[in-house]
Amino acid sequence: MANIKSAKKRILVIDKKTARNKAIKSKVKTYIKKVDSAIAAGDKAAAQAALQAASSEISKAASKGVYHKNTAARKISRLALAVNKIA
Repeated sequence: MANIKSAKKRILVIDKKTARNKAIKSKVKTYIKKVDSAIAAGDKAAAQAALQAASSEISKAASKGVYHKNTAARKISRLALAVNKIA
């Protein structure tokens, strides 16, 4: 455990940031699961609506620094590709 006051503060700040990042990542995963379940059901309209919501959440996460911009772009691209494959 840290003894220096500034180190103790950094631990508290890191804990807050970690909790925030974990919550945002969890939210993104939930939106991705909604898209995947719509794809599995073969419902293109629902999948496109879920994709739009998921893309928005992923972009927000990238803008906050939770995900790297290329990671976010890759996730969105793969989801869009999967949605577009629905007949």
